[in-house]
Amino acid sequence: MARFDGRVVIVTGGANGIGAAVAARFASEGAKVMIADIQTPAATSDSIAFVKTDASSAQEVAALVEATVHKWGRIDMLVNNAGLGALAETPDMDEELWDKVFAINTKAIYLFCKYAIPVMRAQGGAIINVASISGLSGDYGMGVYNASKGAVINYTRSLALDCARDGIRVNALCPGLIETAMTQLTVARPEDREAWLGPIPLGRMGQPSEMASVIAFLASDDASYMTGAIITADGGITAHTGQPNVPHRRSLRN
Repeated sequence: MARFDGRVVIVTGGANGIGAAVAARFASEGAKVMIADIQTPAATSDSIAFVKTDASSAQEVAALVEATVHKWGRIDMLVNNAGLGALAETPDMDEELWDKVFAINTKAIYLFCKYAIPVMRAQGGAIINVASISGLSGDYGMGVYNASKGAVINYTRSLALDCARDGIRVNALCPGLIETAMTQLTVARPEDREAWLGPIPLGRMGQPSEMASVIAFLASDDASYMTGAIITADGGITAHTGQPNVPHRRSLRN
């Protein structure tokens, strides 16, 4: 029997990148998957359905949850993956941009939890919120993104406390640099690639499938005693204080 046979999962932002890998992973392990996204996924199947959804709209989120229950009768897992990046220092940032980033990165998680949790209470389940290592520390010129992902992390902890009595576990994943269409543009130039990959101890970007593996674990019974956990999957970059590699520098002098 596959690990998620008979279970139903909603994956937000499931049309591309990490979300698409998550949807495929759950389907491969027997789950029924409902993708919520403003973009259309490359393909659907008997196991993977799609409803175009603005994750920041209460009306559309409620409709997506209702459609999931109508189609498959239950919701066991929720992966809040939809996200939006932004690069702007505070004095130059439009208020509209601040509101848009928080609407997708933070409010959307609240909305999906608001409408999915009452359904999940029937049998318990698991919620995984995709945050970021940028919610753990600051980045240059990314204040709104840092703030929104930091909010996701602490909201995850609070949700875990509130949902424990219902048998619903809530954890967060903090990815580092993951190889998607968007990040490929970020590292397109050799000098940019060196700047981004240089600080990563494993020396490479992560793959969406690797994030899907962590999320599948957190959703599974193998993680049955984990809730309120904030898990990093970043190639080791947050293990570093930021101070120089002294042994390496000394070896260069010898």
